[in-house]
Amino acid sequence: MAYIGLHVPSFTYPGVEPHELFPRLFDIAATAEASGFTALSVMDHFHEIAPQGQPDEPIPEAYATLSAIAARTSRLELLTLVAGVVYHNPAHLAKQVTTLDLVSGGRAILGIGAAWFEDEARAYGFTFPPIGERMGRLEDAVRICRAMFDSRCSTVEGRYHRVEGAFNVPQPLRRVPIMIGGGGERRTLRLVARYADLCNVIGDPTIVRRKIDVLRAHCEAEGRDPASIVKTAHAGIVVADEDEAGLRRRLEALAANPPPALQGMDAGQMRRRLVCGSSDEIAERLRAIREAGADGITMSIRGVHELRPIELVARAAGAVFG
Repeated sequence: MAYIGLHVPSFTYPGVEPHELFPRLFDIAATAEASGFTALSVMDHFHEIAPQGQPDEPIPEAYATLSAIAARTSRLELLTLVAGVVYHNPAHLAKQVTTLDLVSGGRAILGIGAAWFEDEARAYGFTFPPIGERMGRLEDAVRICRAMFDSRCSTVEGRYHRVEGAFNVPQPLRRVPIMIGGGGERRTLRLVARYADLCNVIGDPTIVRRKIDVLRAHCEAEGRDPASIVKTAHAGIVVADEDEAGLRRRLEALAANPPPALQGMDAGQMRRRLVCGSSDEIAERLRAIREAGADGITMSIRGVHELRPIELVARAAGAVFG
């Protein structure tokens, strides 16, 4: 089954009050599942980030959110895109993901990365070491989580983290897949080749093709078949509507109240930059990503709380990746 992921990076929905947030989120998840999405992800952040919005906008804790969604869905795989390694003790993270797998009936994925947002880390009291150390911590975390997912009792000695006789009982209901996010060509993609079941890269088709070519080279060096890794690409913000007038209204509304990354753009500029259009038009854009070597896709949908855009985008993604 192809990986077709709905990423929910924002919880700011016009007209939705805080007590209505989770009921609306459950509707989003149910619509995604019914429409053909195979996975749903949320961010692992403590406040909202650019390009999605302002830091004082709502964002609930990731694993509690995923567990709540798990209890109200039956097929969607669930993950963070991605857990920042500096925010987590690896053994505790393994327990969180194992619990999500149990709650969901065997649908958890560990999404993890080296973290990037230094200001956020400092604001919440986390240390933010240089990238070399963060990559080392990422490798330790992946090794520890893999061991704890696969064994009732684990001992792992890493450079920055260690566990000794760490129990993880009950065990996950399946072998939990690990997604390593990021496209760093020298270190991140090497870790993908060594440890990951999935990866997620960001960029246009030219960038996606290059990252996958680099990953293949790392797989060859590691003696691994690159086909054993699900290579997903992030299509970014998707704006969908059934007709041109509706699409224009959506883009004009977005231009009137843009997230930080889109500030200063008019509706026409946004249309050229974003993945926009009807299901058929979006499918055409996604097909270029598929032809670049991606065998899975992740998308953030503008107006996701209205539900209908989810159905339109799912139709496009299913036509290309299904």
